[in-house]
Amino acid sequence: MGVLAWIVAPALDDQFGGEGDVPLLKALLVCITVGLIWQFVLVAILVQREQGTLRWAVVREALWLRSPQSPTTGRVGGRLWLLVIPLILGTAIEGALPTVPHPENHDFGDLLGMDSVQDFLSGSWGWYGLILLLFLFNTVLGEELLFRGLLLPRMNRAFGRGDWVANGVLFSAYHLHVPWVAPWTLLDMFFLAYPTKRYRSAWMGIIVHSGQSVLFAIIILTYVV
Repeated sequence: MGVLAWIVAPALDDQFGGEGDVPLLKALLVCITVGLIWQFVLVAILVQREQGTLRWAVVREALWLRSPQSPTTGRVGGRLWLLVIPLILGTAIEGALPTVPHPENHDFGDLLGMDSVQDFLSGSWGWYGLILLLFLFNTVLGEELLFRGLLLPRMNRAFGRGDWVANGVLFSAYHLHVPWVAPWTLLDMFFLAYPTKRYRSAWMGIIVHSGQSVLFAIIILTYVV
C-alpha cells in the first residue's frame, strides 16, 4: 500500500486529466483500490491453502464471519449488536484527533476540501462508483477481512492473550500509505481488534470500521449530485 501511494500513484498521475491535485487523486483512487482488492485475493488464497476449500460454511468459520457471542453468557447476536454504536463513536473521536503535518494531496479528507476536487466530483458518477468500491474493499472485503478475519484468529498461537494488542500494532504499522494516522490507529486495537477477539466475530470490526466509510460516502455523494 505504501509503494502504491507514494511511488506508483505519483508516477501515473500524468496519465489522468484534471486541474490541480485531481490527477493525483484519480491515480490514488485507482492504486489504493487495486491494493485493497489484492488484500481480498490474498485472504482467499490463504484460506484456500489452509482449508482446502472456499465453501461459505467453511470460510464463515475460518474468518469468524459469524454473529457475536458473549463469552460470559453465551448469548449470540441480539442486543450484542448494539455494542457497535459506542465503538463507532469511539472511532469518530479518533478520526477527529489532530495529526502531524503531512502532504494534503495524499490525505483524502484534505482533498475533499479543495475546490478543484469538488468540481471534479460534481456529476462524476463513474468515479463515485470507484470510491464506493474502494470503501467496500477497505472496510469489508479488504483490511478487516485480512486483519480481523484472517490474522487475528490465528495470532493467539504466537501472542497468547495479547493477540489483539499485537493485531492492533500490526494494523497501525501497516498504514504506510497514510503514516500520519498510524499513531492514532493504535487506538483501533480497542475499537476493532478487542471487540472482534472478545465476541469471536469479525463483523464487529467490519461494522465499526465501515462507519467512517458510510460518512465519507454520504459527504462525497453531496458533491456528486
